[in-house]
Amino acid sequence: SVTENMKEGLVLLSSAGAVLSINKSAAEIFQCRAETVCGNHYIALNRSIEVHEAAEAALQGRHCDVRFELNGRCYQLFATPITEERGADGRAQVAGAAVLVQDITEKASAEQMRREFTANVSHELKTPLTSISGYAEIMKNGIAKQEDIPRFAGHIYTESARLISLVDDIIQLSRLDEHDQKMPREEVDLLALSREAADRLRERAEKRGIRMTVSGDPAAVYGVRTLLEEMVYNLCENAVKYNAEHGLVTVRVKKEAAHITLTVADTGIGIPPEHQARIFERFYRVDKSHSKETGGTGLGLSIVKNAAQYHNARISLESRPGEGSKFIVVFDC
Repeated sequence: SVTENMKEGLVLLSSAGAVLSINKSAAEIFQCRAETVCGNHYIALNRSIEVHEAAEAALQGRHCDVRFELNGRCYQLFATPITEERGADGRAQVAGAAVLVQDITEKASAEQMRREFTANVSHELKTPLTSISGYAEIMKNGIAKQEDIPRFAGHIYTESARLISLVDDIIQLSRLDEHDQKMPREEVDLLALSREAADRLRERAEKRGIRMTVSGDPAAVYGVRTLLEEMVYNLCENAVKYNAEHGLVTVRVKKEAAHITLTVADTGIGIPPEHQARIFERFYRVDKSHSKETGGTGLGLSIVKNAAQYHNARISLESRPGEGSKFIVVFDC
């Protein structure tokens, strides 16, 4: 009863490598039936080299663990020898092996994301630091003409501001990843937040002839004000950044009995279908050159997604290239 209800797969092998027992989880992992494989050699379960090497090591008296992939999932396999009383030479005799299989797909995916995040952070930090170092060295060695120094100082200031913005975003993501429960919660009006975000972006929008409208119902969400502010602001800022000249940004808050909906729509460049599934990934940019020009860190939408998840909200995207994008965040009441 215990082994049949285990989440992990468990297979017992005889000293000759025959399958003596296989639980329900292992049968599902290897996509087989217990009555078909029991009594047969373990090769009937899986023919991968990793499984073969681990099983053989256990049958020879050695503990072994390996990773292998099967049907699009990633698994960790632990093979352990089962020994009985010692023989005449004083060595324990191997009577068989126990094979435990765990599904680690999510763990492997998280590890891959961490590796990619580390590599991306290193690259993103190195670029402005190299620029700052180069301009500072020219000024330090007296190579720069006097009239060029203000321009070089301006470049250093711009790159420094980009670094600060990047570090702030990384710190915010780190707090969200750790599910920081210490952040104070309160009733926050999404409509008021939307109007504040629009006011902060109004001057930037007017320089490009972009009109911003905010409408809807006062709607209070119980959450962390700073995270909700950042979520709304990032969505509105992207709607301005990636909009067309003389475009329109529409922000609407709708309160219903079961949920509250925040919609941020623009008439901008849109997002191609092949990129839409990945835009919430960290440092993922649809148009890298344009993102760098607008000063984006590549973390804004990732913060939006994590902030939404922190508040148990759902976020979706509707977009067509050349016709604009619409981000929809739904909070349960």
